[in-house]
Amino acid sequence: MKEDKNELYAMSGFERFKYKFVHFFTGIPSAIGNLCKKVGRGIGSFFKWLGSDLKDIGVTFAEGDWKTRLSFLIMGFGPITRKLFARGIAFLALEVLFIVYMATIGVEYVSQFGTLGTHTSGFNDDGTMSYGDNSFLILLFGLLTIIFIVAFILLWRMNIRENRREELVLKSGKQLPTNGSDLRSLLDSNFDKTLLALPVAGVFIFTVLPIIFMICVAFTNYDFDHQAPNNLFTWVGFENFKNMFSFGGAGFGHTFYKVLGWTLVWAFFATFLNYFAGMAVAILINKKGVKFKKLWRTILVMTIAVPQFVSLLYVSKMFANDGMLNAYFMKWGWVSSPIPFWTNATLARITIIVINLWVGIPYVMLITTGILMNIPEDLYESARIDGANAFQMFRKITLPYMLFVTGPYLLTSFTGNLNNFNIIFLLSGGGPYTTDLTGGAGRTDLLVTWLYKMTLNNTNYCMAAVIGIAVFVATAVISLVVYNILPSVKDEEGFQ
Repeated sequence: MKEDKNELYAMSGFERFKYKFVHFFTGIPSAIGNLCKKVGRGIGSFFKWLGSDLKDIGVTFAEGDWKTRLSFLIMGFGPITRKLFARGIAFLALEVLFIVYMATIGVEYVSQFGTLGTHTSGFNDDGTMSYGDNSFLILLFGLLTIIFIVAFILLWRMNIRENRREELVLKSGKQLPTNGSDLRSLLDSNFDKTLLALPVAGVFIFTVLPIIFMICVAFTNYDFDHQAPNNLFTWVGFENFKNMFSFGGAGFGHTFYKVLGWTLVWAFFATFLNYFAGMAVAILINKKGVKFKKLWRTILVMTIAVPQFVSLLYVSKMFANDGMLNAYFMKWGWVSSPIPFWTNATLARITIIVINLWVGIPYVMLITTGILMNIPEDLYESARIDGANAFQMFRKITLPYMLFVTGPYLLTSFTGNLNNFNIIFLLSGGGPYTTDLTGGAGRTDLLVTWLYKMTLNNTNYCMAAVIGIAVFVATAVISLVVYNILPSVKDEEGFQ
């Protein structure tokens, strides 16, 4: 093992990257096997923990006093009778709130969750309007109710555990903490819980719940023809996923793979062209003998200062058929007809990648400028003494150092470009459009812009949710693969 490690360190940067890349994919079968084993052990551990927890609940009820047993039904009763009013009232108040919520709206929505409603809106015989079920609200509040039920079960278990702890403390002859110490702990030993309570609630409400809701929508027929409150939508299982990957009939398979392929190609070129071009500009400006360095950096940074909403829309008009660029080309006699920058699919894609260089190079230039200044000059001096030329010093010193330090940036940049909405939408709008692509997709659409069009233009929310899941899966898989071969993650000691 040690010899293999030494051989790995002796490889060049590219050879080491190639070795790790091949090694990662050849190790996928064993990794899947190990993952299945871990999942199996995890399931076994879960049921083992569940059995132990249920046993502990039974022991608490059997050995507990009447206060503890009554707390199984009335949460917080035990702490209140033991004069721990802060804890007891908190448990009791949450139980009352849960019961009130379930009695008023919770039971109604969770009971209809399986069908998402059965009664549609319409007019009665006397001409009055009869409002039916609202599938959207049933799905939303049904999910919320299920989450509340799970949270209440966990809260009930905390209540049982608290009663058990209090009884053991009293049996050992010790004193329970006072209400004042409980309240003071919220600003002392438990201050982390106090501080994080509101942010965690915000994350749950504005991030976790919408994600779960979007995943659920992917398993419904929520589209233009099934919109609440006038029309109901219902569960369709994996029908949308089958439709997304189907090539026959009205399937989206052909369009999905076309858009996915361009998304990956775009992300690759948008990331690595910007990276190496930005690095080259930084090296050029940083080179000894170059004058007005601050001026060149300022000019490049100006492209960042101007909002993309303004600059990209302006550039889009410049490259239009009736734009300034084509007007001058025709005036000078260079072309006889407008160059189809946005109406030819291949040319539109190339144009977008080139324009993105103008947008992305300044960012990379700023990042790499600071890193270049931190590379020890002694390394270059030693290389010159050994007879290395400029390209060899770049390949052996500069590039490995840059890749090591900026590896995480490359990963985040690549995943960011997979979802780069601004560039595509503001330049080409996703066009040009052809009849062989469905769902409103164009030749330059990314998955994220196609998702936007499916939601806004076609109001096909269920298929848009499927695309959203596909974007997540593609981003997650690529991120995990790249993360596992980053030298800054796996080979820090080897680099040093």
